[in-house]
Amino acid sequence: MSLSSAVLEAVSRLLEPCEREVVLGDLVELGETGWRSVFDIVSICLRRQLGLWRNWRPWLAAFGLAIPSSLLLMGLSVSIAQGGQRWINGTVLDGMRVTLGPGSALLLSNVLLLTAWSFTGAFVMGAISRRTVRISVVLSFVPCVFCVARFHIESLSRLCLLLFVIPAAWGLNRGLRFARIRLRTAFFFAAAITLLTIPAWTSKGAWLPNWALSWPAWYLVVSAVRGSHSFKPRPWQTS
Repeated sequence: MSLSSAVLEAVSRLLEPCEREVVLGDLVELGETGWRSVFDIVSICLRRQLGLWRNWRPWLAAFGLAIPSSLLLMGLSVSIAQGGQRWINGTVLDGMRVTLGPGSALLLSNVLLLTAWSFTGAFVMGAISRRTVRISVVLSFVPCVFCVARFHIESLSRLCLLLFVIPAAWGLNRGLRFARIRLRTAFFFAAAITLLTIPAWTSKGAWLPNWALSWPAWYLVVSAVRGSHSFKPRPWQTS
């Protein structure tokens, strides 16, 4: 296989499976092969991507969710890692008795918040911009790579910055499969997140990152409410 054929095979995977064979067949019929075919497919994909960005949803997913959420969640991940160290060092084992270290409630609250924020944010990112989600994912990892490369806390591993990745991947997968979740589930997430953030409201400036990470949960509630009130045809209207 020549280099141009290998590149053409790789580039054609950017197309949807149902249209890949059609586009390749049309190029063969037109007599366009090699690098010309590669250029044509890349042009098609670029025009489609540019067309998708005329809508507000990809911009919100990329710059309203992916970048700021990854930065804030990395900070919370480090805080959880440090809190976990203090909790382990403060835990006392005395025979059959276990005395928990200081900050146990705060540590548990932060772990729950990290999981919920990561899941809901990634769910919304996948639900509102499915066709541009690859770009959003790349943008979310750009600050991660930057911070991991410059992480200098000797007592902690650099991987502690990425504690949010697993729940975020789970939420992204669910968001790509389902546009919305049930109203009860969405309201539970939103209410639980809001209750867990109440203690931080007394801290100066804490409301801003809390709101930036919490609004996707309430977006899911609004989306679920709108879905439950969507038009449902009557039996005589379906005939």
